[in-house]
Amino acid sequence: MKHRLGIDYETLCAINPRLIYASISGFGQDGPYRDRPGFDQIAQGMGGLMSITGLPGQGPVRAGVAVADLTAGVFCAMGILIALLEREESGQGQWVQSSLLAAQIAMRDFQAARWLISGEVPEQAGNNHPTSIPTGVFATADGHINIAASGGEIFARLCKALGAEALATDPAFATGKLRLRNRDQLNHAIEEITHTRPSAEWIELLNLAGVPSGPIYRIDQVFADPQVRQMGITRTIESAANDRSAAESPRSHPTGAENPALRTAPRFRQELVGQAVELSRTPWALRMPTPAKGEHSDAVLSAIGYDASTIASLRARRII
Repeated sequence: MKHRLGIDYETLCAINPRLIYASISGFGQDGPYRDRPGFDQIAQGMGGLMSITGLPGQGPVRAGVAVADLTAGVFCAMGILIALLEREESGQGQWVQSSLLAAQIAMRDFQAARWLISGEVPEQAGNNHPTSIPTGVFATADGHINIAASGGEIFARLCKALGAEALATDPAFATGKLRLRNRDQLNHAIEEITHTRPSAEWIELLNLAGVPSGPIYRIDQVFADPQVRQMGITRTIESAANDRSAAESPRSHPTGAENPALRTAPRFRQELVGQAVELSRTPWALRMPTPAKGEHSDAVLSAIGYDASTIASLRARRII
C-alpha cells in the first residue's frame, strides 16, 4: 500500500533525510509472509503464546487482550525514541520496523530461552508458574488468591506464615527442582491450608511475612482498588458536547450504552485509562474524550483544504 501511494520510506527520506519513519506489519517487511494480512490472534498462535497458555491438555488458548497488537506498538514506540536519540548524533533519520510476530517472539522471554538454550519445549502450565514453584492460584474460604513463593527463602517464609513449617523441611520439597517435580503434591498441601481463611486475611498475612500475594480481580474490582485509585491511572474527562455531533452522532455513555439523553446534553463525562508511565517533570494528561463517529470530520477536511460548501456536499451525499 505505501509503495502504491508513493509514501514509502525510500521515497520520503529522499525528500527529508532526517525523517523517522515507523511501520508495524503482521510478519515483517520482507520474507515469505510479508504480504499476509496480520491479525493479533494469528500472531499469538505463530509466536508460541497460545501453546503455553491454558491448562495442561486443554489445547491452545488465546490471551484475553490483543497482546500482539499492543506489544508491537510499544516496541515500535521504543524504536522511534531510539531513532530520535540516534539522529541527534548522526543527523540522519531511519526506518523503524516492528511486527506482530516479532513482538510475540520477543515477549516469550524465558520460555523462548528454554528452547533456544536447553532444547526444552515449554508446555501449558495453567495458573502455575512454569518453573518457579510454588507460584500460582490457590483457593481460599471465599475465592482464590495468587501466591508467588519461588526460591528457598521465600518458600520458607510461606511455610511459616501458613503454620506449616514441616513443608519447608520435607525432603520432597527441599530444592527448587524437587518442588517442580512434586508441584501437584505441594500445591495440594498449601491449598488445604489456604481454603480455611478468606482471601483478604491471607493476602494481608502473607505480604506482612514477605511473601508476594494478591487478589484476582474482576475488571470492576481493579478500578475500585485503593492502590489503583492512588496511582491515578484513570482520568475523568468533562467536555462540552459539539452541537452537530451530539445531534447526528449521539455519544456512547461511559458504560458503553447509547444514551439518548446525551443527544442534547451540553456536557458529558468519561472515565478513561491513561498511561502506565509517569514522568516527574512532564506528567501525562488526557485532554479530550474519545470522539463520536465523524465528530472531527469538518476540522480535518478544513485543515487539508476543503471549503465549507464542499464539506456540506460530502455530508449531503453521505460520503462522510
